[in-house]
Amino acid sequence: MRELEYPFDAEYILRKKKKLKKELLNSGKQFIDKNIAILGGSTTSDIKIILELFLLNQGIRPLFYESEYNQYYQDAVFPNPRLECFRPDIIYIHTTNRNITAYPQMADSAEDVDELLAAEEEKFRSIWESLAQTYCCPIIQNNFEMPFYRLLGNKDASDIHGKVNFLTRLNMKFYEYAQTHGNFYICDINYISADYGLKEWSDPFYYHMYKYALNVNAIPYLSFNVANIIKSLFGKNKKGFVLDLDNTIWGGVVGDDGVDNIVLGPEESEGQVYSEFQRYLKEHKQLGVILNVDSKNDEENAIVGLNHPDSELHPDDFILIKANWAPKDENFMEIANSLDLLPESLVFIDDNPAERHIVTGRMENVSAPDLDCVQHYIQTIDRCGFFETTVISKDDLKRNEMYKENIERQQLQVGFSDYHDYLLSLEMKARIKAFEPIYMARIAQLSNKSNQFNLTTRRYTQAEIESVSRNPEYITMYGKLIDRFGDNGVVSVVIGHIVGKECRIDLWIMSCRVLKRDMEFAMMDMLVKRCREQGIEEIRGYYYPTAKNHMVKDFYMIQGFEKVREDEIGNTEWVFKVSDKYVKKNDVIEVNG
Repeated sequence: MRELEYPFDAEYILRKKKKLKKELLNSGKQFIDKNIAILGGSTTSDIKIILELFLLNQGIRPLFYESEYNQYYQDAVFPNPRLECFRPDIIYIHTTNRNITAYPQMADSAEDVDELLAAEEEKFRSIWESLAQTYCCPIIQNNFEMPFYRLLGNKDASDIHGKVNFLTRLNMKFYEYAQTHGNFYICDINYISADYGLKEWSDPFYYHMYKYALNVNAIPYLSFNVANIIKSLFGKNKKGFVLDLDNTIWGGVVGDDGVDNIVLGPEESEGQVYSEFQRYLKEHKQLGVILNVDSKNDEENAIVGLNHPDSELHPDDFILIKANWAPKDENFMEIANSLDLLPESLVFIDDNPAERHIVTGRMENVSAPDLDCVQHYIQTIDRCGFFETTVISKDDLKRNEMYKENIERQQLQVGFSDYHDYLLSLEMKARIKAFEPIYMARIAQLSNKSNQFNLTTRRYTQAEIESVSRNPEYITMYGKLIDRFGDNGVVSVVIGHIVGKECRIDLWIMSCRVLKRDMEFAMMDMLVKRCREQGIEEIRGYYYPTAKNHMVKDFYMIQGFEKVREDEIGNTEWVFKVSDKYVKKNDVIEVNG
């Protein structure tokens, strides 16, 4: 919904919140349901309402638990049957500098201030550790915004008695905890409030009148950021950019003006801005964000422009370059198909509003942020939260390399008339084993990102993955695939729940970048082997249809399962009899494990 995409009209959202919710629920969008607990140190009712809108827009339908006013500590550390019965998937702790118990006084010694700091840190640590132990779910914690006055003026930042200094030190304690504890995430209201304008954010009127610790008109900006963290945890991040060239990453039209006359580089102020924007885009590659080109241009001119001596981006920074005179929406779709991605996984960056309108109008849920002048490109794109980072896996760091290798595999396939011979030529080797600690983050990430090859649509947090891996009532398997072009990383995950002599498949997913490589057969072979070792006689599989997973509708039939049930909406149940006479299906991948 455009009204909920950045840059949004916060006052409109607050005014039309009921109408927007109704439209979202009636939009036909498929949702995943999640229980979200909000533990507040101030009033949170409108935060909850607006957070719901942003989550619904991301395909997440929340059910909320909301603590009573300023009862965040009690709800967290004391027995709480209502919250335990609620079984939260996410806990958000909305505290602010209004919840600091005591600030330093001018007469305090350094040791006194250190004790105050330690007491505040311990209060919050007790909250986090109690919640983590009881609920085993991700925790989102606000850091602290700066105070709305400075008693010491500028010295408030450097003197140990200053509130600015104290809050800064306490924030650092929070960051150290986040660096050493999984499933703990900081909502950076220190940055959000500064970006909004601290004077307006902290207007005391709203606290003393309504007990809101922030300006009510700032609530959409806070809720949007919390929603970005949640959607990232549940695999709703975008995966890459599709970029226009002319007047987008450089000024001018390279085909008309010539490469020597495009605006780029240090010689003039506008050229410096384009260079900065290119550096910003290139930095995303460190996070595994992939870059592609969709430009109305002769390919030769596009390559010449990217080879400009002052260009920060070069042809080898891109996975695919579509520079031709075809409609941009057609090129966009071809890029998505070549990458085995849904179009909505890619963000379209183009200075031309007409091109943005065509692409977003013809491909549902594709984001194309409104861009005005190049000086504002970075701020606009960055605040959209497309690539909100909660976990960075080793696979993320290698993603650009992996996609390039996939393009090389596609090119190799063209030279083979026999597909089986092509698969053999890839010299594939797989490691298929029970879940291991080193891959927990990637397994959780894959369970939340996989939409097309996802039979049951189940989503798992890292804490849930870790819990399942320790439970002897489950069979867990991850599959890692390597071939002659490189390491694909962890690409497939299976979770089976053992009930008596049955193994019931709760999750079977696979990354789309290894489709049609027979990895699913290698996983099936190993699943049967593990079941036989544990005396399991039947494997039960389930398929729950969504708008995105139709490609695996007949997956179990292909694997040799028999369909035993189907309901009116297409949910199916399948049975496979485990037998010593089972014949392996994979003959192209060498399996270790």
